[in-house]
Amino acid sequence: MDAGAENLNAIAAWAVSLMETLGGVGAGVAIALENLFPPLPSEIILPLAGFTAAKGTLGLAEVLIWTTVGSVVGALALYGIGAWLGRRRMYAIAQRMPLIKIEDVERTEAWFERHGSKAVFFGRMIPIFRSLISIPAGIERMPLIRFTLLTAAGSAIWNTIFVLAGFYLGANWHIVEDYAGIFQKVVIAAVVVAFVVWLVIRVRQLRRNRITVD
Repeated sequence: MDAGAENLNAIAAWAVSLMETLGGVGAGVAIALENLFPPLPSEIILPLAGFTAAKGTLGLAEVLIWTTVGSVVGALALYGIGAWLGRRRMYAIAQRMPLIKIEDVERTEAWFERHGSKAVFFGRMIPIFRSLISIPAGIERMPLIRFTLLTAAGSAIWNTIFVLAGFYLGANWHIVEDYAGIFQKVVIAAVVVAFVVWLVIRVRQLRRNRITVD
């Protein structure tokens, strides 16, 4: 058995134990922790919760409600971190980071002001971003009620897809993780490519500026 399979089995065993001990609340706790610690993959926890519901251990509606509650709780915690960080600290950090310009932060803020609601809603259905999007929402102090409702709506869609997949696949629930893993790798690859393109452009800009000064 390779390391990936061992990790999957360990996470699955932990999630099952939590749900057996706490019921639907356990599924919610697992998803709340997944928001705070992305290495805990919802792509495993949610289908497994659906499989548990299929066995009759938990009710399907119970699982859907508690996992959505867990998503909102975890997102609110990250929103709080963003609010604590605030714009002043964010700008102070940006000023100390190499290759980062204040104009970059200002453009990002302007983008979030225009598209923040869509980013929070659709971000809940994109691996990695589904957790991280809460932090800029907190930094920009998106109205808490709007943030909570958008988070609940986006999370409910994401959770329902994976929970129902596990519910109907039964003992083959782990197949979901394979396909979700492909999606996650595509997202990571896109982020890496975007970062490399940005880095190349920024380095070229710095070189041109130095030549102009000289």
